[in-house]
Amino acid sequence: MAVGTNIRTYFQGAWHEGDVAILRGADHGTWLGSSVFDGARYVQGVAPDLYAHCVRVNRSAEALMLTPTVSAEDMVQIVWDGLSAYPKEAAVYIRPMYWATNGDGSAIVPSPENVGFAISLEQIPMAPTETSTTLGRTRFRRPVLEDAVVNAKAGCLYPNNARMLVEVRRRGFGNALVADALGNVAETATANVFMVRDGVVFTPIANGTFLAGITRARHIANLRADGVEVQETVLSFADFETAEEVFLTGNMNKITPVSGFEDTSYQIGPVTRRARQLYWDWALSDG
Repeated sequence: MAVGTNIRTYFQGAWHEGDVAILRGADHGTWLGSSVFDGARYVQGVAPDLYAHCVRVNRSAEALMLTPTVSAEDMVQIVWDGLSAYPKEAAVYIRPMYWATNGDGSAIVPSPENVGFAISLEQIPMAPTETSTTLGRTRFRRPVLEDAVVNAKAGCLYPNNARMLVEVRRRGFGNALVADALGNVAETATANVFMVRDGVVFTPIANGTFLAGITRARHIANLRADGVEVQETVLSFADFETAEEVFLTGNMNKITPVSGFEDTSYQIGPVTRRARQLYWDWALSDG
């Protein structure tokens, strides 16, 4: 499904113009969901944390019992080769992915050595800096490792995200604030979440029910280096009802302010704005 424009596809060792067909009807990944991906961004001539995203897609493949076929170092070079066709001012979504092509005798278990690989580059603009969202509660929760491959960025996890979004959007909210199996806040349907109270930044501690994102880690490092206290801890929905600021972090837009959670309203405050500035200062200098 194309979201943006000006798509380029790396498949079978070469770059192709357009949204090239890469899966077959009988591929294991097509009918049994054995696919993983990652997402990075190219913005203003830089691709922040690109290597980390390439490392993670290989870890995700291994979590889904697939053997990665491209090293992170080679993947970075392939991506930069593909990006050379875009102008510096373009905002591009970078999506490397693996999937199983064959299964074992049961058909259910993917064959580790029969793996497809592709990279999709898609021009998708960054959201305007004033863009914010609202959060609502959902009855759907994050699974644990015993129930799902939550240690991978796997395509099979995303139908659960989709039903979270559909549920809260029907009530007029932009995203869902999601609980883990114990009822504590984990993240949102699409991104990691932070809250601010009395100048301290809090984020749910990584407990194996959600991907503690690369962009999340970058914001934590930037804020701490700037002298801001950041605590990774157990957070309840009640904590978010008493927060002063809330923001989301993820690859697509890096940081998104939250203006409300259910009946609670927030200001788009100084810590959120500072986190955004710190991220882009870092990205455009070292990213």
